[in-house]
Amino acid sequence: MATKSAPLLIKRYASRRLYNTETSDYVTLEDIAAFIRDGREVKIVDLKSGDDLTRQYLLQIIAEHESRGENVLPIDVLTDLVRSYASSTNSVVPQFLAASFEMLRESQSKLMENMASMPNPIGTVPGFEAMQRQQQMFLRAMMGGWSGASGPEPEEMSETGGKDGESKQPAAEGSDDMAEIRKQLAELQKRIAKL
Repeated sequence: MATKSAPLLIKRYASRRLYNTETSDYVTLEDIAAFIRDGREVKIVDLKSGDDLTRQYLLQIIAEHESRGENVLPIDVLTDLVRSYASSTNSVVPQFLAASFEMLRESQSKLMENMASMPNPIGTVPGFEAMQRQQQMFLRAMMGGWSGASGPEPEEMSETGGKDGESKQPAAEGSDDMAEIRKQLAELQKRIAKL
């Protein structure tokens, strides 16, 4: 998101070193790329001739990123860009690219606004609350033998009305296993208390 203030002026000296006129120090291409990522507009001019070199340096930054494997531009797009220089369509390409990137920026901005305005995206998933209740009941059942174990309050128990979220229906076949697990947990708690 580019700011509407005056662009950051970078002067290129005869030695090809780049000088930031705001901070009065020399900068690298990576520094310039960081300014642009931070939303700053940059203008690079030759100190002696006053020629605008911005396009040349921006293309160099893109070429360096692409050569490091940070590929953003597909081969087909690069090929079409090269073709556009040799055809009469080159007058249409800049406007098309500018409009495409503007649409992309607007879409990203709207997406981020929508994501920020959502209260809790995971909380809106169907069945999330039921899954959360089941998890709480499971933890309570597993921690039942431990003193001071906390779990859901009685009003948070399942709608079946049973103690610790258990159903009023007959015990399931795995209840013996659960009793054994609780017994083992109680024994572990006693051992830890002795330490």
